[in-house]
Amino acid sequence: MGMEQENKKPEDFAIIEKAIMSFVDRYPGQLSPNDLAEWLGMNSFALQEICNRWAGVSPNKFVQYLTLAHAKECLAETEDGMANVYDAGLSERGRSHDLFVSVQTKTLGEWKQADQNLFIRYGWHSSPFGDCLIAVTDRGVCGLAFALAHGRSATQEILFRPWNARCIIENPKVTSPFAKCIFYDGGEVPVVLRGTRFQLQVWQALLRIPPKKLVSYGGLATAIGKPGSARAVAGAVARNPVSWLVPCHRVIHQTGSISGYRWGPSRKRAILAWEACKGGASIRAAGVHPMR
Repeated sequence: MGMEQENKKPEDFAIIEKAIMSFVDRYPGQLSPNDLAEWLGMNSFALQEICNRWAGVSPNKFVQYLTLAHAKECLAETEDGMANVYDAGLSERGRSHDLFVSVQTKTLGEWKQADQNLFIRYGWHSSPFGDCLIAVTDRGVCGLAFALAHGRSATQEILFRPWNARCIIENPKVTSPFAKCIFYDGGEVPVVLRGTRFQLQVWQALLRIPPKKLVSYGGLATAIGKPGSARAVAGAVARNPVSWLVPCHRVIHQTGSISGYRWGPSRKRAILAWEACKGGASIRAAGVHPMR
């Protein structure tokens, strides 16, 4: 995604996440970057360095992307021109550091027999958003999750629960090239989605939301031709098995509030702020088709 891996430090995200939690707890009170640095137990220069390294912007700029006003503004811009937004999400390939997601889909019924012979390999890797769990089949990435506060085993249990695979093996050597491509180098990543017909419809719609754009659950329901089904859409969004690549983080409440992310609301805020700061790199759908 256009990031130089060697310039990133694994502990940066922990500090960023703590800063976000502090900001959210105190907003709409006036919390300056200096106040934030003091609360984090560091000087303002150290916070400046971390923000520049992680997000590419100053702390002053970074906190602007955490506000309710910014979320509402993005939401209003998107839902005023929903058709144009979805067209942008399917635009042609551009920068070499963009990440293109090529998706194959199957319904749960179609997977039933295939599950008996399915091998899943997984591994844990560093990412800009903390420890990341990536799972792959011979067809591509079937799961992507982030570490929960109460441990990796809890994350693995959630991610693998829907699968009735014959064998699930930890093999980070297999998943490492995927992690490198997804978070650092860009390129095309094959993704395998397995769900109900409705879930697949929602997840495919998520792929059409471009970076720096936000959609409400109701807006997404309308976009797939099911107005009034915001609650059902929210359920499908929550069950997205391939976080980040299928950008469920770009769906928020109509009020502009940010919650409902399986891997933590602070992480969702961090991802959205990171996308707003970076601007250049993006995830785009290279194609969606039924698996044969």
